[in-house]
Amino acid sequence: MNNFLTKIIGDKKDWKAMEARANALPRDYRIVYGEMKSYMWRFTAGDGMDIVDVLRDVLALFEASAAEGKRVLEVTGDDVSAFCDERLKGTSSYMDKWRQSLNSTVASKLAQ
Repeated sequence: MNNFLTKIIGDKKDWKAMEARANALPRDYRIVYGEMKSYMWRFTAGDGMDIVDVLRDVLALFEASAAEGKRVLEVTGDDVSAFCDERLKGTSSYMDKWRQSLNSTVASKLAQ
């Protein structure tokens, strides 16, 4: 139980630190990062830590790019959803679980 609480508290502190970093970004980056978060959360599976890792990487990229004076769409391109989808490759989602469940159910019922 102690490890569980330590993990939750640590994760919460990390999340708050990430949010503070995101809030320090220039306006255009904050807007895109916020919209990306909303979009990506739809694809999480389980506790969401897979998406947090992706967002952490995006945040680091945004910080570096903003420091170089780039505009956010120079980094993401105009198709922000494609940028997100590329970063989500390799993460599992509830949709993946639902697909697997459907296929398993059909295979099981057809085998009877």
